[in-house]
Amino acid sequence: MSHDPAYGNPVERPTGQAMLRATIGRCPACGEGRLFRSFLKVADHCPACNEALHHQRADDGPAYLTILLVSHLGAPLLLACYVAWRPSAMTMIWTFGLGAVVLSLLLLPRIKGAFVGLQWARRMHGFGTAPSLAS
Repeated sequence: MSHDPAYGNPVERPTGQAMLRATIGRCPACGEGRLFRSFLKVADHCPACNEALHHQRADDGPAYLTILLVSHLGAPLLLACYVAWRPSAMTMIWTFGLGAVVLSLLLLPRIKGAFVGLQWARRMHGFGTAPSLAS
């Protein structure tokens, strides 16, 4: 863990920057290496800066937030579509079902990245206790 030599306190990590970097699938520490080794599997360490990423504990949080966002976007659109055009039930099931699946698949890795970036910036779940591989 890096420390400020003048005060002996841990150097502050910018939360917003870390979350934005991780949201686009990059390492929250350097912004260069890939965060994910596959669709939702977080890499054990950053290939660019060797920052340990295996400490992350995103668990079910990204899935819950994805469901919340997709349903809050889909429900008003579903109602507006029904009121405006009165499509058949099957048309709405196929359209909104496919839309919900696609939107979920697009949002889930980005939200998980934001969770990992937040955990890294706040030194949660071991991100601040063990020295990184680069040190």
